[in-house]
Amino acid sequence: MSDTALEAALRRDRAVVTAALVVIAVLAWAYVLWLAAGMDMGATAAPVFRAWAAADFAFIFTMWTVMMVGMMTPSVAPMLLLYAGVGRKARADGRPIASTGWFFAGYLAVWVVFSLVATAAQWLLAGLALLSPSMATDSAILGGLVLIAAGLYQWTPLKGVCLRQCQAPIAFLASHGGFRSAPFGALRLGVAHGAYCLGCCWALMALLFVGGVMNVLWIAGIAALVLLEKIIPTGQLVPRITGVLMAAIGVWFIVGAS
Repeated sequence: MSDTALEAALRRDRAVVTAALVVIAVLAWAYVLWLAAGMDMGATAAPVFRAWAAADFAFIFTMWTVMMVGMMTPSVAPMLLLYAGVGRKARADGRPIASTGWFFAGYLAVWVVFSLVATAAQWLLAGLALLSPSMATDSAILGGLVLIAAGLYQWTPLKGVCLRQCQAPIAFLASHGGFRSAPFGALRLGVAHGAYCLGCCWALMALLFVGGVMNVLWIAGIAALVLLEKIIPTGQLVPRITGVLMAAIGVWFIVGAS
């Protein structure tokens, strides 16, 4: 294959992956918007002020899972596009690697597990009558503590380590043995990348309980912050600035409640 033909194939492959990611993100956000609109009109029965049944847990788990897909797909796109491009070149050279889909599946599996934990946390808060109809905490003190904890986490070494892995896809691959030829290997590599992403972002996701799990503007704001942290080449500057702001707002919440 000539260099020109290879470059055209790489561009086409990236275009296909980009289109797929856009479709996935749009569908996930459409579902979130539909749920939010239904709750505003009282059409969706969110289990806030009543005991949860198994169907309620499944409903909230599905909501969290789709929301995580919508929020995290844009931030993992650079990694997936790199993977797709290298995969195309490897196939052209006769050394194929496992498809991008296996890597993406591993990445999403981490956020599915997180969604299960988040659903359990929401069940606990609902049981303690600490959630409003918008699925935000009713306690200013609890909300303030969550903000302070999230702000402090933005300054931790663990946040820095995880963020560096997310900001530099090539460095991540180099430190984990490169691409995998077997599907299971690519799946595990995706899980590893997802674990770093979770380590980077879990505290920000906890803020959904402060602004409202179904507050679309709040969801979009957190998703934008996650994306900015990963694509702006300023190291930990963005997390540290936002961390100070979160902690300050958290203190204001607590002082205002006392």
